[in-house]
This record gives sequence, C-alpha cells and structure tokens, in this order.
Amino acid sequence: MLHTVATGTRKTRTLLTPVGLLIFGLFTFSFVGAAHVVNVFFQLPGLFPESLRRPLSVSLITVGIALIGWSAFCFLRVRGTPVPFNPPPELVISGPYRLTRNPMLSGVFLLLFGIGAALNSFSLVLFFTPAYILLNVWELKRIEEPELEKRLGEDYRRYKNETPMFIPGMKFRRSRKT
Repeated sequence: MLHTVATGTRKTRTLLTPVGLLIFGLFTFSFVGAAHVVNVFFQLPGLFPESLRRPLSVSLITVGIALIGWSAFCFLRVRGTPVPFNPPPELVISGPYRLTRNPMLSGVFLLLFGIGAALNSFSLVLFFTPAYILLNVWELKRIEEPELEKRLGEDYRRYKNETPMFIPGMKFRRSRKT
C-alpha cells in the first residue's frame, strides 16, 4: 500500500501528508506519555543530577531539532516531504543524508533522549526511547526500505550498502554463513 500511495497522484500524497505527520507525532509522543505514567506508577528515581540535566537536555534537544530540520529541508528542496506517503521523487543523498540514511530519525531519537534528560525520566531514557528505536528499525527494514528499493531501484540499493542507517561511520555487517 505504501508504494501505491507514494507513487500515486500528487493530490493524494499532499492530502495524506498531514495525516502521516499527525500519526507519527502522536506515536512518538505517546512514548513520552507512557514513560511518565510508568515513572509515576513505579516511583522510579531520576537518572541525572540537577547540574547535568539542563546542559545534557538542551544539547540533545538542540542537535535533534537541528538534524530534523536540516533533513526535512533536504526533502522539501526536491519537492518531497519526510512523510513516507509523500516522499521526494528522487534519492536524496545531500546534507546529512551523505552520512546516514535516516538522519531525521536520528534527530528524533536525540530529541527523545533530550526530553528524557529534561524530565529526568528513568523509563524514557532507558526503556521507552530504546523501544521506540527498535520499532523504527523494524518498520524501516520491513516496510520503508523495501518500498524505497522498489521505487528507486539500484540507486537506493547501492546507497543502502554504502551508507549507515543511523550513525555516521558505523556500518553493521551481517556475517555470512559458510
């Protein structure tokens, strides 16, 4: 279905873009809400001393928002959006996409860790953000990357093989069975 919508009419893609952003935003911030409930229910302690919370949270949130914005700008420049329903018509490998395939999500991950530090949330930093990352990796591997390979072909396969998923310079390789 994603491929059908992503390659469909511009009108349909444009109409679905706000829906996709809303769903992603609600999904993302539901993790923050769930972490708060868990922290209160289990009376979990904070993770960081007061002197570390502000500089850590401000740094992570600032870098996360900057990375999200820079990534979105790269998509908008080629008449696409960050929403998989309305992707760029071509492979974007400029800006932060030179270094990682998913800089926007890397920014969201940093943002969540930063919010966790700001709230001194034990469960957001140690459980909910890592769970969010794992769910996103699963979604990328099962849904988004196959759609990108189908839509962009060999160019995307080559980019995928040469560029790490999230962390610049960090390429995980599967061991080959012999």
